Formats: sequence, structure tokens, C-alpha cells
Amino acid sequence: MFKSKFRFVLTGLLSLSLLALAGCGSNSSPAPSSSGSDSTEKVLRVGSDIAYAPFEFMDENQKPTGFDVELIQAIADDMGYKMNIETCAFDGLIPALQAGKYDAVISAMTITDDRAKSVTFSDKYFLSGQYIASKKGSNIKSLDDLKGKKIGVQLNTTGQYAVEEKGMETNKYDTTPDAMNALLTGGVDAVVADSPVVLWFQAQNPTAAIESVNADSGEEYYGIATKLGNTELVDKINASLKKLMDSGKYNEIYKKWFKEDAPKF
Repeated sequence: MFKSKFRFVLTGLLSLSLLALAGCGSNSSPAPSSSGSDSTEKVLRVGSDIAYAPFEFMDENQKPTGFDVELIQAIADDMGYKMNIETCAFDGLIPALQAGKYDAVISAMTITDDRAKSVTFSDKYFLSGQYIASKKGSNIKSLDDLKGKKIGVQLNTTGQYAVEEKGMETNKYDTTPDAMNALLTGGVDAVVADSPVVLWFQAQNPTAAIESVNADSGEEYYGIATKLGNTELVDKINASLKKLMDSGKYNEIYKKWFKEDAPKF
């Protein structure tokens, strides 16, 4: 599914300054006002860890972009909402959602039974899996080969869980790019992370002598998270997501970022 080489220019990721509330930062753009000339304007407040290319990252003008950003914008447009997206550390997204800071979270978040106890997920919108990144010549071919190695993961991600389920310790980082940079500098021997993110990083660092393999830890599906029990909003999101998929708009966005048609699931 992710065999394509990504040919995008990533000029840099935002250095996130985390604030006290659930590790979340300030708005990346001003929130649309509901008290102006159009008092009925509806706003979808979205949280995302905007340091996870190609799903969400800052472009050269420090504006959020990426597959998730375009998808949630298209969903909001179809719903008739203005969309305001804010960056937040991944580990703080669910607490911030629960606290009412956001209406929804889109951040390459895998639907899991444990997370579903805290949030209500939309229908699945992306198929992914875990990859293992290491330096060329390391001869790492599977999760079992990581025994005794220093393993980098992003905190509270399915990459972390896949490694720790094998009984191995992990070096936890705030972002996957941080973990990958530790691999480049020798701070870790390998990184386990979502396959598109690993492949993107490889494409952006062609001289870094990184190789990657499928971790074979199973298929994962991403969902848009809403506050637990907010069925009214999640039903609207699901209806718009289905329209985008049926109309071909979803595939158009997918093909822009991954250079191939979206898989059927």
C-alpha cells in the first residue's frame, strides 16, 4: 500500500511550545468569531499534533497542511462549518477533547478499544500499520530482532504499544520526528512508527542510510475522535466522510499525498 516514494518538499516542522492545559499549544490561526455579523456561524474546533508529516505538519508559511488537515477541512465544508485547527501534543489530545477544548481530534489516531473508552470515534478513514526504521546494515527484519536494542517510539502511540507488548523497553519521544532524528544521531537503534510517517521521513532524508521493514503487527485504522457520547457530531462527521468517499473527493485528497489510489476498506 505504501510502496510509493513521496516526492514532496518538507521545509521544516514547527518546534512546539507546549502549554499547561493537556500539553496543548496556542491556535495556529485565529478562531472564527460567532459574535460578528453572522452570529449563526458554526465552528468546528479541531485538535491535532501538527508534527506528523504527511498527515499534519506546518508548511513554509507555518500553516497547517497534510492529508488529515485537508480531509477535516473538506468534512467541515460539507457540514457547513468553519474549521479552526490547533496544535497539541499527541499525548494531550484526548484530555483536551474531554475538557471541551476541542470538538474533534484528527491526528492519525488509531482506533483502539482502550481509546474508545474515552472518546467516540468516527468511522475509519485510513488504513495503516507499523514499520521498523533502522540504519542500513542493521539486519533488523522483525520486532523480535529488536530485543536488546534501544528502541525509539512516540509517546502513547500504537508503535509504543506494539514494542512493549513484546516485553521490550522503549525510549519515548514527544514526536515521531524526534525519534527518527535520534536514530540518525545514534541515540536509538531503531524506531517503530506508522508506516506512512516512516516512509515520508526516509524520502525527506535520502542520504541518511535508513531502511525500513513492515513490523507485521497487524492492520490499524485511523478515526476522528469526538467527546465520548457526542453521537450528534460524530453522525454528522460520518455522513460527510461517506459523501467524500462516494464522490471521489476522499480519493483525490489521498492520491495527492500518497501518489496512489486509496485502498478499499
